[in-house]
Amino acid sequence: MRALELKIPPPAVGLCVGVLMWLAARALPVSAFALPGREYFALALAAVGLLTDVAGIVSFVRARTTVNPLKPANASSLVTSGIYKMTRNPMYLGMLLLLLAWATYVANAIVFVLVPAFVFYINRFQIGPEEKALAKLFGDAFTAYKGSVRRWL
Repeated sequence: MRALELKIPPPAVGLCVGVLMWLAARALPVSAFALPGREYFALALAAVGLLTDVAGIVSFVRARTTVNPLKPANASSLVTSGIYKMTRNPMYLGMLLLLLAWATYVANAIVFVLVPAFVFYINRFQIGPEEKALAKLFGDAFTAYKGSVRRWL
C-alpha cells in the first residue's frame, strides 16, 4: 500500500473520481433523481470549492513554499495563516467541494458513493504521508498546529 503514497497528484485523483462518477451515472441511470435547482446549487458548491482551492494556493505562494503535493519534504515554511486557520488542507477540501458539486449536478445517487472513496484515498495516501513529512520538518510547531486546526473542517 505504501507504493501509492505521494505518487498520484491529488488533482489527477479528483479528476479520476469525477470521471468515475460520470461513468457510474451513465451505467446506472435508474439511480438518477430529480433535484430542482440543482444547477444553481452545484454552481454555488463549485464556486466555494474553487475559492477554497485558490485561497490555499495563494497562501502557499505568499509564504514562498512549495505547492507540489508530491514533495512535502520540500516545504520551506509551515503555513498557518489565512484559510489555514480553518482547515489544514484547503486544497483537498476544495477538491472535495468540487466533487460534491459535480455529484449534485449529475443528480444520481450512486455517484455520491464515490465521494467518500476520494476522502479515504486522500487521507491515506496523501495527507497522512504529508503530515509525517511536516512533523519531521517542523516538529513541535506542526504538532501544535495539528492539535488546533482540523484536517478537513
